[in-house]
Amino acid sequence: MELPESGDCIVLSAISPLEAISVEAVGPVFLFLVSHTKLDGSFKRNDLLPAQDSESFDDEDTTEYKFDDDLEYLRSLDPKEWKEQDHYAVLGMADLRHRATEDDIKRAYKQKILKHHPDKRKAIGEEIRRDDDYFTCITRAWEMLGNPVKRRSYDSIDPGFNDDIPEEKDAKNNFYEISFLQVMGKAFQDNSRWSEKKPVPQLGGPDTPREKVERFYSFWYEFESWREYSYLDEEDKESGQDRDMRKWIEKKNKATRAKRKKEEMTRIRSLVDTAYSLDPRIKKFQRDDKERKTAAKRAKQEAARARQLEEERQLREVAERERVESERKQSEEKARNDALKQEREAQKKAVRRERKAIRDLCKANDYYTNDPGESLKHMESVEKICELFKLARLEDVTRKLQSEGRKGFLEVVEETERKIEEERRAGVETNDRKSCTPERNAKCITVLWTENDLQLLIKAVNLFPAGTNQRWDVVANFINQHGNASSNVTRTAKEVLAKAKDLQATDFSKSSLKDQANKKAFDNFIAEKKGKDGIDDRMPAVTERHDNPLTNGNSNTRILDHSSTQNCGGGEEETFPKEKDVKKETALSWTPVEQKLLEQALKTYSATVPDRWDHIAACIPSRTKKQCMRRYKELVELVKAKKAAQLGK
Repeated sequence: MELPESGDCIVLSAISPLEAISVEAVGPVFLFLVSHTKLDGSFKRNDLLPAQDSESFDDEDTTEYKFDDDLEYLRSLDPKEWKEQDHYAVLGMADLRHRATEDDIKRAYKQKILKHHPDKRKAIGEEIRRDDDYFTCITRAWEMLGNPVKRRSYDSIDPGFNDDIPEEKDAKNNFYEISFLQVMGKAFQDNSRWSEKKPVPQLGGPDTPREKVERFYSFWYEFESWREYSYLDEEDKESGQDRDMRKWIEKKNKATRAKRKKEEMTRIRSLVDTAYSLDPRIKKFQRDDKERKTAAKRAKQEAARARQLEEERQLREVAERERVESERKQSEEKARNDALKQEREAQKKAVRRERKAIRDLCKANDYYTNDPGESLKHMESVEKICELFKLARLEDVTRKLQSEGRKGFLEVVEETERKIEEERRAGVETNDRKSCTPERNAKCITVLWTENDLQLLIKAVNLFPAGTNQRWDVVANFINQHGNASSNVTRTAKEVLAKAKDLQATDFSKSSLKDQANKKAFDNFIAEKKGKDGIDDRMPAVTERHDNPLTNGNSNTRILDHSSTQNCGGGEEETFPKEKDVKKETALSWTPVEQKLLEQALKTYSATVPDRWDHIAACIPSRTKKQCMRRYKELVELVKAKKAAQLGK
């Protein structure tokens, strides 16, 4: 260092000695140098670069790529089978393949033209044979790869791509690796080239977060492939002779492409399913979810149990408080009841003491009279006073008797009688108010019931018991039919029911109606007997029958025994009943009253009523069940005979 004033140099530090440093050659410059260096073997860029994602290969620099020139492969090709050739290998890009850019394809094609064009080959003195026309294959490769649409069609069936799915055994052992030498990661990396969406997520490793793993499988389960299989069409639609033929070829080609597309998506889905089923991260996530759900369920159960315990504790506290409160109230109630009981006992003792004092005082004074009859009345009055008055009044009575004597006693007796009379009148008025309802007032307004009407009502109620169809209408009809026609009184069912309830509520055993009914029973019997005799004179003694009906199922038993016959001159026999049978039938003849009762009972009790004939016999006191049934059969036979006679006319 030189100072400006003196110009002297000052050495601040010595120069360090030189050292040899080992430097690793990397970077684009080194690659450029190596690519231009003459080597015995062909230079391959992939031998120097580490494995990268599919996106990185799209961006790699291929400007200095050296294209292969395999003359033996070119001469082995058949121009007629140009679809079977590997176009990338023909142009010397077997390693680049789908990663090759348009410039790479153009450069490769130019190199092939300059070297393998027939004119160039003739210029260098090479013999051209007709069976060695491989330049046509080079031209076909350029036509296919130089056109983006045709190149996409060829890339879809790239022969260098492996469509096989990795075996589960190999995938389990090398699941996470993504290098080209491994299994599942390489499979996803290879198939990512078909994705319509970019960038394509990769499989990742064991430490990949759950969000990325789920995003990866979500992407592949919704994978959209751009592969189309037009390159494999069996026929070109342009080869069709007419439009219909071309349309038919196009339709056939589309169906074949759709089938191959479906198989491709099935292959991708199978790959993703296999990976998902074998992925240990998914299993770990599932275990974690299960444990989390179990923990949440356990926490919920514990919370519910704690809540239940808390509710039970609160219920116990409430029950305990209620029990304590109940015991307190019971003890208070018991104490109050004991106090009231003691008070009542004390009051009862005081009342008994005052009553005894009054009785002793009156007895000592000979009940304030010298007359034995009056003395008995005064004794009754003393008992009334003792039973009617309460303690305070009894004390006043005692004092009054002690001070005033007979005068006071008579005043107390008079007051007692007056009070008893007032209570009696109040009770009567209360009963009258209760009984004086609009319904009872309406009953009072109706026509009075005579003794004959009441007897008919009682008889009708007994004839038509409970259960009779429209019973009270039948009873009212019975009373109206058998009542006094001169009175012109018609009883309704509601009026009859009200009177029956009234009779039922009263004590009939103490009524004079029963005595009168018993007294008039004989008179009624005589009157009924006279009416019956008069009717019997007007009616035949024996009921005529036109045939011989069966009785009780016995064909040998008949109502009329026709065993007595008489021959009347002309050879015809006339049959007469026996004398004993005539007497029997005469004794069993039915009166009009009994006939009406039978008809009414038959209407009341239909054939569906159980024990029908028992009820019917109960309605006719003078007939048995068997007689009623026999009479019914006779009536049926009479009706049949009458109908038969009318039909005969």
